[in-house]
Amino acid sequence: MKIVEEILVRPVVTEKSNSLTEKYNRFVFVVDKNANKLSIKKAVESMYSVSVDKVWTMIMPATAKVRQTKSGIANGRKKAYKKAIVSLVEGDTIDFYSNM
Repeated sequence: MKIVEEILVRPVVTEKSNSLTEKYNRFVFVVDKNANKLSIKKAVESMYSVSVDKVWTMIMPATAKVRQTKSGIANGRKKAYKKAIVSLVEGDTIDFYSNM
């Protein structure tokens, strides 16, 4: 079994994820590609001391990136990653900014 820090890579803090948090008490994380829903649930519960109600997972595909540079056009790719949306039980919340 993997360590919690290996399962949860980082939280996603964007406008869309913040609106999910405000409306539905759901939080978004980038997770390890091999993690399943049960391991994600256990990792979030142990790391943040909350109760998880439901977990949704999705694999975000790799995307092509093109940049204009001084030396010409640079082509590249962003890696594919797995994203998890975690719904918490009513009354629980996660504060990402508390330990900054």
